[in-house]
Amino acid sequence: MSRRPLLGAAAAAAVAGGALFLKDRLPVGVRTRWERTNHAGRTVTLLEGPAYAVAAAVGSVAAGAPAGPALVTSLGAGAFGALDDLAGDASSKGLKGHLGALARGEVTTGAIKIVGLGATGLAAAALADRRTGRGFLATLVGGAAIAGAANIANLFDLRPGRTLKVVTAAGLPVLLPPGNPGAATAAAALGAAAGALPSDLRGESMLGDTGANAAGALIGVALVERTGLRGRLAVLAVTAGLTVLSEKVSFSKVIEGNDVLRRLDRWGRE
Repeated sequence: MSRRPLLGAAAAAAVAGGALFLKDRLPVGVRTRWERTNHAGRTVTLLEGPAYAVAAAVGSVAAGAPAGPALVTSLGAGAFGALDDLAGDASSKGLKGHLGALARGEVTTGAIKIVGLGATGLAAAALADRRTGRGFLATLVGGAAIAGAANIANLFDLRPGRTLKVVTAAGLPVLLPPGNPGAATAAAALGAAAGALPSDLRGESMLGDTGANAAGALIGVALVERTGLRGRLAVLAVTAGLTVLSEKVSFSKVIEGNDVLRRLDRWGRE
């Protein structure tokens, strides 16, 4: 990795880790509003999400990533995720549930988030493509791929460290070769993940929609910055396929049923 992306990754890790270290100094009312109960019945904070989104934004600037796409994505996707974290109604879940509610005339925060992530993805893709000469179709597909990546990352945020591991596995290949388009954005996403991972693995905090949407969308942006229409179609196909599959299959059960995936998923977890 060249020096600038490495600097961005380090900055993102420092901001995310520092924010989580200082979270207990926030007013009690603020901390309580972001508290949730995780899968094990333990109280955790979702403040990891805002910490991740802001850290990735800072890291993207330090890494020398194109300012528009990375900032729009980390802060935009994070903001729509925060809406669902703070005001979401658990009565409708998943893409099917939110779209079904919308068809009945019910506007859920999840439905707003779906539209918001689509708009954020399209804006980020348009900013990434403005000087590349790529056509409208490539930009449209890129926007959908970014939104799809944001959604997929959120689907994995069910166990400590899982989403951050998935994001890291997806982002590492984008770093190579050094200097390629997308490397700086990926470095910021991975740096923020590194800073948030210790607290996440200890089961003290979790990304929530705020952080998971921002993390997934940033990896989507890095892939969009690097690829043309064919590559973006491939990313969209994968994210769309996994989204449809998630409506019928439990990713947690699949992971637990595979020895290798189970070991990777449990690595570092207390």
